[in-house]
Amino acid sequence: MKLFASKLIRKSTIAAGVVAGLALSASASLAQTSPFAGFAGNWSGKGTVTLTDGSKENIRCRASYRVNVTGTALKQNLRCASDSYQFDLSSDVVSDGDRLTGNWSEASRNLFGSVRGRASGGEIEVFVEAAGFAANLSLRTRGNKQSVSITSKGEIRNVSITMTRG
Repeated sequence: MKLFASKLIRKSTIAAGVVAGLALSASASLAQTSPFAGFAGNWSGKGTVTLTDGSKENIRCRASYRVNVTGTALKQNLRCASDSYQFDLSSDVVSDGDRLTGNWSEASRNLFGSVRGRASGGEIEVFVEAAGFAANLSLRTRGNKQSVSITSKGEIRNVSITMTRG
């Protein structure tokens, strides 16, 4: 009886290992095909913000990205501050292939609006707009490095940020 139980436990362990291996393989495959692959996690870094009057300030930034289980939705929070300036940007974006749509908000100025654009290969290019405001936002991720670029004709003319994961 002990021999039978031992064989049964060994076979169950092997079967569980095979199932876990298949699940991990499917997750890795999904992560590679998701337009948000490589974005998930916490990031921090610094950059510059250029204001309407042409003045530039150094900023410190923190970002967090959450990708859903299927790899088709991304939640972003990006907070940046300098000695005299700050912004708090959040967005919820979904993908349909490489096409993106969603919503965004900026808490300190009470702005909110829509997002549309494209994503693939660790790069996201979107156009964000709200009543009286529009900007282009570009995110590029390579390994543990990420660059963020925002350009607009509003109060903030340009933001350039370099961050690392961790």
